[in-house]
Amino acid sequence: MPAVERTLYHFPLDPASRQVRLALGEKRLAFEPIVVRYWEQPPDFAQLNPSGLTPALVESDAGRRTVVCEVRAILEYLDECHPQPELLGREPAERAETRRLMQWFDRKFDHEVGSYLLHEKLEKRLTKMGAPDLSNMRLGREALRVHLAYIEKLLSERDWLAGRRLSLADFAAAAHIRCSTISATSPGARSPAPRPGT
Repeated sequence: MPAVERTLYHFPLDPASRQVRLALGEKRLAFEPIVVRYWEQPPDFAQLNPSGLTPALVESDAGRRTVVCEVRAILEYLDECHPQPELLGREPAERAETRRLMQWFDRKFDHEVGSYLLHEKLEKRLTKMGAPDLSNMRLGREALRVHLAYIEKLLSERDWLAGRRLSLADFAAAAHIRCSTISATSPGARSPAPRPGT
């Protein structure tokens, strides 16, 4: 039986793309990465994903082509098609907490941290919008410290962010923190200390 051909259209410093790459890696699913400079609005990519945003996953299997766009749809598609290891959660409460935390990072963290740090240090440079606004950078770093404290609190009560097992919530956190801290060159912008045994 021929293997599924899988292509991920992504941007390396996009938290949504990073979440999908982490899930593909954890599930040991091979893929061909294609970097998309989405801010340039390439027409061929817009045909795959009308929103024009990364990521987009294309699978070809025995002449059948499946296109899945947007981070949440891709992650849930992968978990349904390739259930091992399970990344959404085994029990309803665990799945609900995983989804809550994914939403937390994709909306709240992105709005309060990423929209400042990633926009000022990366997006402005890529789109030639001028120098970073230092007051916005400061706001993003302050919000990052608050979010890191919340993560530390959760991890003091649980093995992983959403409960007893690694989940998509951990990938959402890792992706957003990594992309934001690549941009945040400040001694106060650091990740929580590693936990024993992880």
